Amino acid sequence: MTGTTHRIDSGGVHLHAVTEGNPEGPPLVLVHGYPDNHRVWDRVVAELADEFWLVRYDVRGAGASSKPRRTRDYRLPYLAGDLQAVVDQLLPGRPFHLLAHDWGSIQSWESVTTEPLNRRILSFTSISGPSLDHVGHWLRSQWRDLRGGGTGRVLRQLQSSWYVFLFQLPVLPELAWQGGLDRLWPAYLRAREGVTDARRTECQKADGRFGVKLYRANFLPRLARPAERHARCPVQLLVPTQDHYVGPQVFEQLEQWVQSLTRRELAAPHWAPMTDAGAIAAAVREFVRAQVVPGATAGKPATAPGPVADPVRDQRVP
Repeated sequence: MTGTTHRIDSGGVHLHAVTEGNPEGPPLVLVHGYPDNHRVWDRVVAELADEFWLVRYDVRGAGASSKPRRTRDYRLPYLAGDLQAVVDQLLPGRPFHLLAHDWGSIQSWESVTTEPLNRRILSFTSISGPSLDHVGHWLRSQWRDLRGGGTGRVLRQLQSSWYVFLFQLPVLPELAWQGGLDRLWPAYLRAREGVTDARRTECQKADGRFGVKLYRANFLPRLARPAERHARCPVQLLVPTQDHYVGPQVFEQLEQWVQSLTRRELAAPHWAPMTDAGAIAAAVREFVRAQVVPGATAGKPATAPGPVADPVRDQRVP
């Protein structure tokens, strides 16, 4: 899939971005996770290109973007600054919708819940990536809920998130990627995640090596001292029911942080953008259309700038 490529400067970090789709459509920014790059969205973009103006980029440490060597350069405020740099250059002054997966979703919560971008984000669709601050508060409440089974829920999530603790170790994860994990990765995706056409990319080794810094820079500090993070925009939570890494329990208290929440289940594994692009595209299309201001015309803002007050809606996407 081809598009127009861009080079974005974000405080000395250079970000590789791509724009494509319908220039007259509502802007939709897509943020990928670990150990991926912007190409993880290829199938979703193909489904949405006729209706949306699509912006995606390689986050710092991935793809053709810069790869800072210091762990502290991967902290969430810097990642939020990257998203701001991308939209300021490619969508100057325009509000936009946001779609993110895995670590892309984790880092996007920072922008959704803090200024200045929380005033420009019209809606947020999150797949398999909770806010670390929300998880920190959830962990505290669960440990106190001994009789209600809270401890068991925490232990189940910790079991699923074993890799988070592995990534805290120095050197070892990098050595694994250096030693050939990049060559084995496609086979893992095919066998474990059902990605039938998984292929090794030329940047897979570097994506894996540098991306572990995301975990080291953010997980333990945020879980130890979680902040209050409230979303202004409507949020759609897509929950893959076959996700081996992020359990639905970490989203149990999301209603207290999101004013307008739509929750949908996907009969899909963790890497749903590659296995169930059609279902994701359909959910995004419906959700974004629900935010459209009646009477909006082409060339003018076509979406509401603030949250829509409604109860949590639970739906299933086939």
